[in-house]
Amino acid sequence: MAAHFIAIALGFFLDRIVGDPQNWPHPVRLIGSLISTLTKRLNKGKARVMKGTMAFFITVVTVTVIVLTVVFFSYKLHLFAGIVVETILIAVGLAQKSLKEAALEVYEPLIEGDMKEARKKLSWIVGRDTERLGESEIARGAIETVSENTADGITSPLFWAFLFGAPGLWMYKSVNTLDSMIGYRDERYYEFGKFSARADDVLNFIPARMTGLLILLFSPNEGKIPFGKRFAGWRKDARRHPSPNSGYLEAATAWQLGVKLGGESSYRGVISKRPEIGPNMRKLEAAHIQTAIVQMHRASFAFFLLMMLIGVVLYAVA
Repeated sequence: MAAHFIAIALGFFLDRIVGDPQNWPHPVRLIGSLISTLTKRLNKGKARVMKGTMAFFITVVTVTVIVLTVVFFSYKLHLFAGIVVETILIAVGLAQKSLKEAALEVYEPLIEGDMKEARKKLSWIVGRDTERLGESEIARGAIETVSENTADGITSPLFWAFLFGAPGLWMYKSVNTLDSMIGYRDERYYEFGKFSARADDVLNFIPARMTGLLILLFSPNEGKIPFGKRFAGWRKDARRHPSPNSGYLEAATAWQLGVKLGGESSYRGVISKRPEIGPNMRKLEAAHIQTAIVQMHRASFAFFLLMMLIGVVLYAVA
């Protein structure tokens, strides 16, 4: 147990400092290739919900068993070898530095007035159409991405790592990758990806709510709104969001910044309307992207410390 805590701590800070080295093969790409192969073979004909469920279990079991085997034999070889291998597997499964860099790639041209480049870089991290977006809408896209992925890319993987080590983290990552690839509500994927989408909702349920609360508690209160009002607004707006989990993150971000998130977005020329959340006291600007990054770092670190504390207490009691 102590070795796992050491690996988690080292992995957390390794990801924060080093991130994912460029041109290195990332395990998520391999998971994506497996999902693509299964989708091509199974997402057709009748019984698509059952076939999608089959694809889900093939993917999750395959990934979890591989990681579990690698970690098990690494610790069998030597305690130090096990910690090193598990540290790397955990660091690669987190996204603190990569999320920060993706947001800054939008922020830097936006702050310089290069709208074309800012729209281009935003298009790399969101699914919405970006060709005609102004500063506020570009900032909104980047901020919503950072906010949502604070859980998807950092605290939720950490949560499952604390429970089950690197195998737990990569179990979660396989489910999250399934959801991002086939968990759509369109004609092609609605039935096939239904089980994956629901499973992702379940695995994110606790971490998303914890992370949203930590954003409220530890990130800058730029709107200067009393905590009681922010807390009430957060809970109300979170439930209005179409996602059962993302709303708790985006609503926390909106209330801390004193801005409005949500609203209209265009996807392949089709307008999608989401409920507007937040107090809408301040106009969204490029500078708010920087604050969203600060939120991400503070909430992630607070989550890490909280889970370490819980883990140490349980370890001591046991």
